[in-house]
Amino acid sequence: MRFGVNTWVWTSPLTTDELKTLAPKVKGMGFDWIELPIEGLNDFDYAEAGKIIRDQGLDVSMCAAMGPDRDLIHEDKAIRDNGVAYISHCLQAVQTVGGTNLVGPIYSAVGRVWQQTADERARDVDTLVQQLSALSKVAGDCGAVMGVEPLNRFETSFINLATQIIEVVDRVNHPSCKIMLDTFHMNIEEKSLGEAIRKTGSRLAHFHACENDRGAPGSGNVTWIDVAAALKAINYDGPVVIESFTNKVKSIARAAAIWRPFEASQDALAQNGVTFLKQLLT
Repeated sequence: MRFGVNTWVWTSPLTTDELKTLAPKVKGMGFDWIELPIEGLNDFDYAEAGKIIRDQGLDVSMCAAMGPDRDLIHEDKAIRDNGVAYISHCLQAVQTVGGTNLVGPIYSAVGRVWQQTADERARDVDTLVQQLSALSKVAGDCGAVMGVEPLNRFETSFINLATQIIEVVDRVNHPSCKIMLDTFHMNIEEKSLGEAIRKTGSRLAHFHACENDRGAPGSGNVTWIDVAAALKAINYDGPVVIESFTNKVKSIARAAAIWRPFEASQDALAQNGVTFLKQLLT
């Protein structure tokens, strides 16, 4: 396994200059992977970012930020088209930076919740399958893989469970369309974290190891022994990435409901987390 951290732990939006500082810090903490969110389309230089990361001997993934105008299943065609254009941009960015995985809730805007009848849900699932099928071809051309992520019920009403995204990915049936699971969301939604991981099986391309309160993994009540056993059972050998946020960045704090610090410092969150995960999983 490779152990990583998302730069949202420290900053938002990421800039090239900030990455120059963060990449050696991440390497020095013992990580071998770094994850870069794509918020604005011009926040940082992808080619230069790739060089910075390679110089530190790190691997890299990128994370989609799905906002109100980036939604693959919205009733407004202009918003759907913009969502497709955004994900296509992100896939090309992954190629430029030298990574493989683009992860996140690649279906609708984070924070959009709405009631659906069974027929309405079936229609939206059909739409998503069509959109992801087309994007999978783009991903394949870029040598990339999408890891589509279920979120908790407070951040979306559409895909909350592993079984729901398994249905979508199986219908897309493309090697560039896989699944990412995140223990923060799973801890809210799944009856058993281990069973959800086992059901996902070989579809799992990326894993976010996050504590129930977004603090350092190992400091809360996530059932980590169950998680570790399930990852071993499915022979998972992909990236394991810590994702958290800082309350010092007001825009991301509001979006992710981060109202207080979870550890003595953001550095402590990352360092304590990777130490725990390495002990747990290696």
